[in-house]
Amino acid sequence: MPVTKVEIKSQKAFADSRAFGDVGAYEQLDGTIHFAVDPNHSANETIADLELAPRDAKGLVTFSSDFRILRPVDAQRGNRRILMDIPNRGKPLALRNINSAPEVAPEAPMDPGNGFLMRQGYTVVWCAWQHDVPDVPGMLRVNLPEAVTQEGPITGKIVVTFQLNAISQAEFLSSRNHRPYPADDVNDRTAVLTVQDHEDATEEIIPRDQWSFARLENGKAVADASHVYMESGFQAGKVYQVIYSTTGAPVVGLGQLATRDMAAFLRYATADEDNPLAGNIDHVYSFGVSQSGRFLRLFLYLGLNWDEEGRQVFDGFMPHVAGGKMGEFNHRFAQPSSQATRSGNSLFPFSDVAQTDPELGITDGLLSRLSAKGNLPKVMYTHTPSEYWAGHGSLMHTDLTGSRDLDPPEEVRIYIFAGTQHALAVFPPVDKDIDGYHGQREFSVIDYRALLRGALTNMDRWVTKGEVPPPSQYPRIDDGTAVAPEKISETFNSIPSAKLPIPIRRFTRLDFGPDPMVATKVPGEIGKVYPNLVSAVDQDGNELAGIALPFITVPLATHTGWNLRHADIGGAGQVLSTGGASGGTLRGSTIPFAATKEAREASGDPRLSIEERYASKSEYLGLVKQAAENLIARRYLLEEDVETIVTQAAQHYDLFASRVAESQPVGD
Repeated sequence: MPVTKVEIKSQKAFADSRAFGDVGAYEQLDGTIHFAVDPNHSANETIADLELAPRDAKGLVTFSSDFRILRPVDAQRGNRRILMDIPNRGKPLALRNINSAPEVAPEAPMDPGNGFLMRQGYTVVWCAWQHDVPDVPGMLRVNLPEAVTQEGPITGKIVVTFQLNAISQAEFLSSRNHRPYPADDVNDRTAVLTVQDHEDATEEIIPRDQWSFARLENGKAVADASHVYMESGFQAGKVYQVIYSTTGAPVVGLGQLATRDMAAFLRYATADEDNPLAGNIDHVYSFGVSQSGRFLRLFLYLGLNWDEEGRQVFDGFMPHVAGGKMGEFNHRFAQPSSQATRSGNSLFPFSDVAQTDPELGITDGLLSRLSAKGNLPKVMYTHTPSEYWAGHGSLMHTDLTGSRDLDPPEEVRIYIFAGTQHALAVFPPVDKDIDGYHGQREFSVIDYRALLRGALTNMDRWVTKGEVPPPSQYPRIDDGTAVAPEKISETFNSIPSAKLPIPIRRFTRLDFGPDPMVATKVPGEIGKVYPNLVSAVDQDGNELAGIALPFITVPLATHTGWNLRHADIGGAGQVLSTGGASGGTLRGSTIPFAATKEAREASGDPRLSIEERYASKSEYLGLVKQAAENLIARRYLLEEDVETIVTQAAQHYDLFASRVAESQPVGD
């Protein structure tokens, strides 16, 4: 077995020893797990550069990962399932996304939220997979070897992309202050800096004498291989690319094997092998959000759900808000946190079923490798409209001409949560976040986490009892709910101050050479555009496709999966993507109805006002409860979440019904 050692460095009570229903108290284990994998084993053949990793005396490649486990103190009261939450940039997210816990700093104690996972008896596991996570207490990082040749460490080109919200003279050569790839030579005259109005715009090369590899120190530029400097300043809203040479290529794909082999170890290893969960696990599910959801899609694509001993690792996968993307998680010089669209984030294939891309001359599908082995795991994709407005969501389930639906395998479900946004919602609504991202509209207020609890429950019943989950819910061509984004423009143009993004996001074909995991063309060559479809909308601008929470079926507002950059952060009118360039964490919009008929008519809003729709708050909440009960009957929602949804709806009503008129400023 590839796990060679488990070091438990901390064992402590979780949540002050609070008892969670019949399961009781939990405890938290933190430590380091050590691996030694066979680079010649067929189970590892899809890991890029593994053959170039240093080997120990046994011919194995060694590395280690931080890990964390939450387990019932009394193992006999647990449900004998692991939920493996794939860390997102070194941070655990399952408790926020499934338990509705508040966000806490990495170094702070984890908050159990509503305790759902604990009350169900899950053991929750985190294993680090990302190598460039910064040195912040509480964040989880994998320690990886670098690929080497007979000539020594590997040198190659890299592209770093960034888009700013304010003018800046110096920028770090990494996303989110992660560990950068330093430039080989700060005086390299072949390095290139380009600027674009947006990621799909024409690139302009900035003359080399106008910028340098340097940082600002006491107001002066100081040569620095990890920063880029331009005296005239990088402009807000513009997209910049730095193309340069670097040396040192970690074998980033080993993070995929860390995930696989820790899960297999906890599932199958004995107490004599120091397995802290020995004898207490029957099933293992994986869950990932955004970046880590894309990690799971790549994991599936690489065919890694079988370990070196030929055993199935995960019974079920829940990639959340990943859309059609995979990610830079198995590439030479990978930047796992980069959101750049023109990168290894955005490569064919997108759909589970195999297709042939006539432009690329490639036939492939996300599940092709696993399908060839038979016995597919259960896969439950959950999405928001944001992934569709990012340009890639519909590629999961339409053909490459955008003219035909592709039905997923029977082991797969695809659920879009209508009218929601990629990031978790906040209430009361805001139009700015702490990182300086400012939207033209208030961000989405729809909390969809109850649907994730329903999805996990359905996944568990699917695996353990053979209960087939409810059908997929996503925009389809055959029923007219999947349309070109431009098709809904008439509806939004009629709503005061509501506009579609400019430009509409699209994915393009990218050519990085014969093996995109080890690129020989940097930057990649740009080819033809892929089609992109979004959900059709009703007369209020609310989406017709997907699982609709009562906030959509009994609306107080129009809810979209996209927002627009405000003029004060540059790039006005572009899709608002927080945390990176155009492929980052997309924000949605909430555009409330007028409170009264008088206010509606004064603003010229065609959408009926709140007072015209509902005779009273009591009537409104009764309709919300009926809509929630309908979702329970269809098995998308759990009974325990009805009260929460009604409470949230009451809060929305109190706020929106008190607004005399929609008067939110627009940033164009």
